[in-house]
Amino acid sequence: MKTRTKEEILALAEEEDVEFIRLQFTDMFGRLKNVAITAGQLERVLEYNYEFDVADMFGMLQEDEEYMYLKPNLDTFVILPWRPQQGKVARMLCDICKEDGTLFAKSPRTILLKTIEKAQAKGYSFYIDPECEFFLFHSDENGIVRVALTKAGNKNIFQVYNTGNGIKNSEKDKIFNRFYRSDESRSKATG
Repeated sequence: MKTRTKEEILALAEEEDVEFIRLQFTDMFGRLKNVAITAGQLERVLEYNYEFDVADMFGMLQEDEEYMYLKPNLDTFVILPWRPQQGKVARMLCDICKEDGTLFAKSPRTILLKTIEKAQAKGYSFYIDPECEFFLFHSDENGIVRVALTKAGNKNIFQVYNTGNGIKNSEKDKIFNRFYRSDESRSKATG
């Protein structure tokens, strides 16, 4: 995989009309968190990182670390395909760093990276991917979920063919609203 440059990311964001970028990181329990920035802030964040309160990660302040920095991994820039085609949304995974740029030792991502380095030093290959069992897929009229697994270079590509009704186009801009329900048959009273 080719490593992207800051200039390539900025050009891609402009070409693709990206309006917001979600800087993603995990908290101490592995839950995905994110901070949204505008495309206008992207250049500054790529140059200087994004300062945030460490309480966002731990749920409380730590004695020795009040502020940390999200350092975007340039190779993880992806435009989210389910968002609007105008004013698109992208995401980047981030490392959590101290002010001097060193990785924050208590970050789950840092712990994972160090574990991978230790495994590689001992001659092991270490692969991490999401587990498909945690995703819901629509089935066809026969109850079958169609999938395909292909190989491209040193990567395996897993595709799911979505044959379900999905979410109405008129509802898609609401799915990231807190407590939004796309199923009209459900309510707060019925669950």
